[in-house]
Amino acid sequence: MRPKLIASPYPDGHLVVSPGQEGGIKLGVNKYAELRDAASTAPVPGWLTVAARAKWGMDVTGRDVGDTVMVRPDTPYGYARASYELNLGCNYDCDHCYLGEKLFAGLEWSGRERLLDIMAEAGVLWLQLTGGEPLIDSLFAETLAYAYDLGMMIQISSNGSRLHQEKTLDLLRTYRPYRLTLSLYGATEQSYDGMTRSKGAFKRFMRGLEAAHEAGLAMRINCVLSKHNAHERDEMTAIADRYGIPSFEYTNITPTIHGTGEVLPSQAREVLRRHDPYTGCNAGLTHFHADPHGMASICKIGREEQVNLLDEGVEGLRKLAVIGDRLTTRHGGCTGCTLQKTCGTCMPLANLYRQAKAPLETYCQHGSGPLSASSRGGES
Repeated sequence: MRPKLIASPYPDGHLVVSPGQEGGIKLGVNKYAELRDAASTAPVPGWLTVAARAKWGMDVTGRDVGDTVMVRPDTPYGYARASYELNLGCNYDCDHCYLGEKLFAGLEWSGRERLLDIMAEAGVLWLQLTGGEPLIDSLFAETLAYAYDLGMMIQISSNGSRLHQEKTLDLLRTYRPYRLTLSLYGATEQSYDGMTRSKGAFKRFMRGLEAAHEAGLAMRINCVLSKHNAHERDEMTAIADRYGIPSFEYTNITPTIHGTGEVLPSQAREVLRRHDPYTGCNAGLTHFHADPHGMASICKIGREEQVNLLDEGVEGLRKLAVIGDRLTTRHGGCTGCTLQKTCGTCMPLANLYRQAKAPLETYCQHGSGPLSASSRGGES
């Protein structure tokens, strides 16, 4: 029987979370220790019974701690989140994709198992499974199940093309993600299929969206705007609204992770906008990214310096704090910029724009262009 609750260390404290559910319950050190030290046959404490009912409508009255709560051990590393690219391969060929060339290559099972064990040892509680397209990865089911059983809260980022398949839905019902994030590339077949360069892609997306909604999966829709679909901006949001799903807009096309600019012409200039001022982040400190080969970086963008986790193990993650300081510090032409405090572009991303010889207006306030302050949210 899988536990209904997970008690886990978290930066500056502890949390109780429930697999497949959003949110968590903050714990003091004494209550975490009570759960950690409880006998497996001890009843779930009354305070947790009350809190779980209030938070998730969950009734654990009369249940044993051992059958109900997985207690993850404290860790000296302090990582709460990670993202993991299972494979860069994809069944679409979007001309805006920041991955550039989408190669089918990644770790075999023994390597993945070790990588996930390292993440768990580092304290990772929230794990994003991404790609490429993760649902077409040959080891997706095994990866999802193993991470889930390690006590990780799973978010899956997908194009939704496989969600209409019953075997996929059965898997997601069994190992329920707390969020399924779907990218939406248009509101009509013409724009959607044109952006993905895949005939029938829009129909597959809508079938998958309907099936996932009926399955009760928690979803979020990212409306990715480009020259193919910007004219359908409102209609794309309306699709999400129809199902009562939160939606966010992604308007700025970025260079590839290799610093090349072949994707930049897909930018719809009329929706280009400035992001909120960049004031620093915890990349490399409380979260990190792992590519398909187990190479860790501070984030998906800052890949200039990586750590081979399969070779170095969890101790290798200690290098990321220094790497993060080095990569995020303003340098080059940005060092003396008088507009630094209002700049919305982090240094690793600015470097990619420079390498790609992108128009200045797409990432720097010294450019001239139709940029306006960000008005709709997004996810980093």
